[in-house]
Amino acid sequence: MEPLYIALICGGCVLFILLIAAFVLFSNNCITRSDYVIESAEAPEKSVKIVHLSDLHGKRFGKGNKRLVARVKACNPDFIAITGDIIHKYRERDIQAAVEVCEKLSKIAPVYYVSGNHEMRSTRYRTFSKRLKEAGATVLDDESVSAFGVRITGVNCAHIKGGKFYNLNGGEGFNILLAHLPQYIDKYAMAGYGLTLCGHAHGGQWRLPFTGIGFYSPGQGLFPKYTSGVHQCGNMRQVISRGLGNSQCPLRLFNRPEIVTVTLHRSENN
Repeated sequence: MEPLYIALICGGCVLFILLIAAFVLFSNNCITRSDYVIESAEAPEKSVKIVHLSDLHGKRFGKGNKRLVARVKACNPDFIAITGDIIHKYRERDIQAAVEVCEKLSKIAPVYYVSGNHEMRSTRYRTFSKRLKEAGATVLDDESVSAFGVRITGVNCAHIKGGKFYNLNGGEGFNILLAHLPQYIDKYAMAGYGLTLCGHAHGGQWRLPFTGIGFYSPGQGLFPKYTSGVHQCGNMRQVISRGLGNSQCPLRLFNRPEIVTVTLHRSENN
């Protein structure tokens, strides 16, 4: 084979590998934003804008997560909801990244945080949640607060299967539930919440291009139903974040890290 042909083939292979590497870097580091509007007759008279973040898993988007913080600030939220798995393991770098980002986000708007399954894997969670509080976040593990004309409830991830969130619903006005696991949508709806914010599924890890179909989610298996977007169950809407970081599956494909905004509007009818 002529040296020129060999050089062309080698050059083509190198270019292909570089393109694949660039695509993987883009898919895992370039944040996208999804905006949803939820209308309800029980929503506050003044619209409320929520930034919903989930599954950071200790990832940093730039030094000190400056790119993530800048994107959240540009959304101009009334409050920020973080629905768990902000760390991957109890490594100090993961903890520091989580505390650091909560401290910066709390200067933009109030931050309401609830635990995910990764936080529940260690007896050190109590110390970690204390550090989040010191950073400015409100930790809502099996607790509720009223703010911005709504009631916000968070359920400790370890208590979701037991249905402990049933007793936390205020029953008046518009009730929002922060819960890490999306597959219990029927239970959340039965408890009377108007809106549930969830994460965990990571958008199905890898997604079929142009379809929104994910391949796998823990707790749902192959081709899971609840991986992203808005799902309705009775009078409740559930909004699922595709998350920001990675877990056991180290790479995202056709599934960029996501910031979600949810704007609550009052309507005449549900």
